[in-house]
Amino acid sequence: MSVNQQAHTGPPYGQPQPGYQGYQQPAYGGQSLPGAPQQYGAYNGPMPGYQQPVPAQGSLRAPPTSGAPPPASGASHPSGPVAYSQFEHGDVQNGIPASAAPVQRPPASQPFLPGSAPTPVSQISTFQQYGPPPASVQQLRNHMAGMTIGSTAASAPPPAGLGYASVPPVSGSCSATGSGLYTPYSASQGPPPASVSQGLPLAQPPFPAQTIPTQRLPAQVPGFTPPPPSAGVGPSSYPPTTGAPRPPAMPGPPLPGQTVAGPPSSQPNHVSSPPPPSTMAGLHPGPPMSGLHGPPPPTHPPQPGYPMQQNGSFGQMRGPQPNYGGAYPGAPNYGSPPGPPPPPKRLDPDSIPSPQLNELPPQQKPRHRIDPDAIPSPIQVIEDDRNNRGSEPFVTGVRGQVPPLVTTNFLVKDQGNASPRYIRCTSYNIPCTSDMAKQSQVPLAAVIKPLATLPPDETLPYLVDHGESGPVRCNRCKAYMCPFMQFIEGGRRFQCCFCSCVTEVPPHYFQHLDHTGKRVDFYDRPELSLGSYEFLATVDYCKNNKFPIPPAFIFMIDVSYNAVKSGLVRLICEELKSLLDYLPREGNMEESAIRVGFVTYNKVLHFYNVKNSLAQPQMMVVSDVADMFVPLLDGFLVNVNESRTVITSLLDQIPEMFADTRETETVFAPVIQAGLEALKAAECAGKLFIFHTSLPIAEAPGKLKNRDDRKLVNTDKEKTLFQPQTSFYNNLAKDCVAQGCCVDLFLFPNQYLDVATLGVVPYQTGGSIYKYAYFQLETDQYRFLNDLRRDVQKEVGFDAVMRVRTSTGIRATDFFGAFYMSNTTDVEMAGLDCDKTITVEFKHDDKLSEDSGALLQCALLYTSCAGQRRLRIHNLSLNCCTQLADLYRNCETDTLINYLAKYAYRGVLSSPVKTVRDALINQCAQILACYRKNCASPSSAGQLILPECMKLLPVYLNCVLKSDVLQPGPEVTTDDRAYIRQLVTSMDVAETNVFFYPRLLPLTKADVDSDALPAAIRNSEERLSKGDIYLLENGLNIFVWVGVSVQQSLIQNLFGVSSFSQISNALSTLPVLENPFSKKVRSIVDVLQGQRSRYMKLIVVKQEDKLEMLFKHFLVEDKSLTGGASYVDFLCHMHKEIRQLLS
Repeated sequence: MSVNQQAHTGPPYGQPQPGYQGYQQPAYGGQSLPGAPQQYGAYNGPMPGYQQPVPAQGSLRAPPTSGAPPPASGASHPSGPVAYSQFEHGDVQNGIPASAAPVQRPPASQPFLPGSAPTPVSQISTFQQYGPPPASVQQLRNHMAGMTIGSTAASAPPPAGLGYASVPPVSGSCSATGSGLYTPYSASQGPPPASVSQGLPLAQPPFPAQTIPTQRLPAQVPGFTPPPPSAGVGPSSYPPTTGAPRPPAMPGPPLPGQTVAGPPSSQPNHVSSPPPPSTMAGLHPGPPMSGLHGPPPPTHPPQPGYPMQQNGSFGQMRGPQPNYGGAYPGAPNYGSPPGPPPPPKRLDPDSIPSPQLNELPPQQKPRHRIDPDAIPSPIQVIEDDRNNRGSEPFVTGVRGQVPPLVTTNFLVKDQGNASPRYIRCTSYNIPCTSDMAKQSQVPLAAVIKPLATLPPDETLPYLVDHGESGPVRCNRCKAYMCPFMQFIEGGRRFQCCFCSCVTEVPPHYFQHLDHTGKRVDFYDRPELSLGSYEFLATVDYCKNNKFPIPPAFIFMIDVSYNAVKSGLVRLICEELKSLLDYLPREGNMEESAIRVGFVTYNKVLHFYNVKNSLAQPQMMVVSDVADMFVPLLDGFLVNVNESRTVITSLLDQIPEMFADTRETETVFAPVIQAGLEALKAAECAGKLFIFHTSLPIAEAPGKLKNRDDRKLVNTDKEKTLFQPQTSFYNNLAKDCVAQGCCVDLFLFPNQYLDVATLGVVPYQTGGSIYKYAYFQLETDQYRFLNDLRRDVQKEVGFDAVMRVRTSTGIRATDFFGAFYMSNTTDVEMAGLDCDKTITVEFKHDDKLSEDSGALLQCALLYTSCAGQRRLRIHNLSLNCCTQLADLYRNCETDTLINYLAKYAYRGVLSSPVKTVRDALINQCAQILACYRKNCASPSSAGQLILPECMKLLPVYLNCVLKSDVLQPGPEVTTDDRAYIRQLVTSMDVAETNVFFYPRLLPLTKADVDSDALPAAIRNSEERLSKGDIYLLENGLNIFVWVGVSVQQSLIQNLFGVSSFSQISNALSTLPVLENPFSKKVRSIVDVLQGQRSRYMKLIVVKQEDKLEMLFKHFLVEDKSLTGGASYVDFLCHMHKEIRQLLS
């Protein structure tokens, strides 16, 4: 199919799209796997489930008018197909190809007939309809308006599609040169007309012709002083200075609760919009408003199989579009036949008009903007991957296959390579030489999650027992037997796939080969046919050459004044009574082999003897915290079932014993030392669960001082805030790792606690930190108890050592995660749980060959919760390439972002944050510039061309740059930043994906009769409608945002109150109400909670409420109040950087 020909296969734009009704996707094959987001909405298209083609009451964004300029007078419309240059495979320009005969948008009421006669020019805009893409060419190169960034082209006429003229260049403003035929709009032409004709036959927004359409913005409103820089606040936050009355609430005011999302770079953030107040920015002039509450359908249809902006390039647009009505919204005619002024153009995130300004006089100096719908959408990419790859199982038999995205729900069949649930790579085709790798700047890294939980319909790794001789290994490099080993000499020897050394096959392991050279027992042995499996380790793999004792759990509870007064101590003790029945156990064991012990502490430590022969527990106090020892051996660590009555008695007594305490000071390091000594005495590994509330200022080893200093932010000394204030804890962590003592820390701070220092031991021992700031029993207990239950019950490997071996040519050079390293190859963890990842970077040390590819083998030696010593092996084979295009075709952006975030978050320990941010931007610009230079077809420098599988790199990178660690707002504490920094460092790819680009679901669009989640929408305030309720989740929080105009019945059904004003901000769970909407929303929340490794805090946000500022922080495509760029502006900035590198 020619790129230009019109195909009448998809439904017309704006009609309900078949097959997008929001289908159910249980995370990963029916199981809630942490981090597997459910389905997302179609790309900028009408939200699935957006059935009625009627504009929304109170809909949020101004519907788009034609985003293209009018034809210049005398310029004829292109009559035939526009000639496109030939582009190589994998390279597609953004936007929509010109069709031979543009189809007109019919009025909403009339059925769409393909090929029906064009409607007259007075129509607002054309729309074009697309069928599936050409099968062979996974790319449509459509010429988009040229984006020349940085050069002032005020005098040159801008190209037909994109006028970025008459604006001084700023990062984020773009000027363009090209073949346009209309003159730039200038102040002398008079103000734009303020009338908007009513009654247009348009029920849905017309389709702007995919030039990244632009937006005119007034520069400064006379007599209006700009609000303070923190303007992202609701309309009520500052009074109109002009004395203009605030317009009454009417259907469809502009964006709910927002004037602008932070001041854009080149203009103040108080912009008046061209339409008069009677229609207001959010309203479509036309049929009466009724029905449907929610954003109008965004501009592009989610047509099945229609590859919007295949590789995200924005290039020159072809000539002026036929049948675009008159001029830009509200601009004078440029010599074209006068048509009725179109309705207001869809606004972009940086230019939302504030309600008070609607009546102010229009402005002269416009600024053109890119339409946010014309740039690559994460929602669309996720949706496409789901549709294309969600139905088939991912079979791992082929080398170098790129797996489906983490957001796609798919089944894995292991046929020789490890499942992507265990290992994901930044690229599955790696350069053959180091020069090529340096040239591309694409980091070669693998994110490894050795003990990942699998969904129920996938098989756990088989456990192989080779008896006393242990696993078969290569003599030289000690790699373990795997599917890539080559058997030779009739099966008597094998050649190592990693180092090529030949090793004798042990007699007991010998087996004949078939005619293809495979062993005849190939399918009977997991280590010969599967990518992941386990070996039972022999005594040689054990500490001190003796088999381990099952691990122990020690619960250490802070009983200082704060902990007792808040009700925390009583809560923990109550929960432990029942939780101890759920300690982890091996598959078919009757009861857990794990023993438990209890310690309470403030300035001194209290140990408890809970031996089963005692009638009452005994308490022993150690007040010499400078020289910690365990005062009892027998009776401290016990079997839960044997000592149940004594343990229950103890847990009843602890809250009473300390009920009247006045002790406010605590110690911390001696608590860890005590747990470590207890495990040493018992000669076992284990885990300490420490519940701690305050900065340890009492006289003791590891005593800390309050060094919190917000003045250091954005200075060269900022890095000290992330570093521990003493090396004491590093040494303590080293001792803990040597013993297999893992520390999980639950923090309940009311003020600065120095997470950067307290977190050192949990971090280096492979443990976790949980933080509940300003803990309040009624709102936070549910979240804390859920976290505690999951933490106690989850699968953990103790005393773990991991080594990654690679085939000749590359080697592992760098490691990120929660672990300790005493040498350059072994990653040591006192404990490794099913949620933790280790990220490994590889570098070349020789040439690789395309024929043999590259191999990784991750071997994890650990003790199971039953005390069994095991080896878990994961193997992965990758392709190697001599062409850069092959590298760029096989990258995985989500994994790349996971690596870059971890790299940056480690960088802040040693470099100023600004240096780290600049390095990130520079590296990504180099990656994209290398692609542009070496892989993309020649095209004008004004085009931004992105590789197909990296087209989301800019939007995701911008999210990392705007994160609290790299760009904190004033409300983000030093502790928050240290906590997030450590948390992200061991996150898997699915978790970083939703953490940096949160999932936003329109709850009011949810189908109460189906199990499916509503389709996600993009993270921007302009996507929100004040008549709707939305849910946003990022893995740590769930926000439920309620618009001011939500129907009373919905409020009643969800919150059980009769009006918006009665909704309480203090809700931490949604009330259980017996109606379909309440049940559906609660089930959505439960599904999301089940997918995440931590229980997310629920926060109800009412539009225009003070909490809305916090919510807006997560609308990551918008400009942030801390100065972070909007997605559109950042894309312009990246383009500028790339062009500088290329020139």
